[in-house]
Amino acid sequence: MAIGATSLLATAVIRQWMATLDYRADFGDPTVDPVHPDCRGTKIYVFWHENILLPLHLRGHCRIAMLLSRHDDANILDRVARMNGFGVVRGSTFNGGSVALRQLAGRAREENLTITPDGPRGPRRRLAAGCVFLASTLGIPIVAMGLGYERPWRFDTWDRFAVPRPWQRARGVVSRAVFVPSGLDREGIEVHRQGIEKLLEHLSVDAEQWARSGERRPGERRLRKQPARSTRAMRTAPSTGSVSLEDELRRLGLESETEDLPAPAADQERPAA
Repeated sequence: MAIGATSLLATAVIRQWMATLDYRADFGDPTVDPVHPDCRGTKIYVFWHENILLPLHLRGHCRIAMLLSRHDDANILDRVARMNGFGVVRGSTFNGGSVALRQLAGRAREENLTITPDGPRGPRRRLAAGCVFLASTLGIPIVAMGLGYERPWRFDTWDRFAVPRPWQRARGVVSRAVFVPSGLDREGIEVHRQGIEKLLEHLSVDAEQWARSGERRPGERRLRKQPARSTRAMRTAPSTGSVSLEDELRRLGLESETEDLPAPAADQERPAA
């Protein structure tokens, strides 16, 4: 009863609090947004654990399954996520990881997936390999979401959890869908883990600087809380427009990070979800 009551209160507070913010995003490809009418195929959305409030508020009821820890301290977040329209899979690389990955694979047949790859214990902003392994195994592209607030309060926790101040700016800088080749060995997974970690950190720092500056960007999009209206056929269709990690790093001026990335095979250039 205590968990249920706390979850109801937390959900109400989050909805009212987060509704005061000014949301804008800079997409490498706007169609990766699950509410975009041209969004096709399942995707794995990754962002740092400290910024979970932003997608939790904006993208509920978009047929997204969220991976959460089995620890007791995630019980309230489990309820809050469900109340905001997310599916939930409980597990982590420390506790129940293999079971969680199997459940996520099942969910991927009809839903998008989202993972905070530095949770549930950290280290902060250190990407675990689970999302890369899942993307490689299932042929689902990864979308990295850099998120930031204007002047957030931060908790004294391992992730320095961010709470935005009311009526301030919230910004997102989002990658294109990044295809991870299938059949990667341990070395290939580690190379892609490092590359996606650098991509996500670059986007996160960019989003934080943008939020603080208040500048306008060409092509920026104002975001609002809304459900996805895509049909099941759109979600289960092959993903379109995905690119290699090397191409995405190069687009962002991170060419030096691409030297060790293996080139995908010719028949892997257009994966199917």
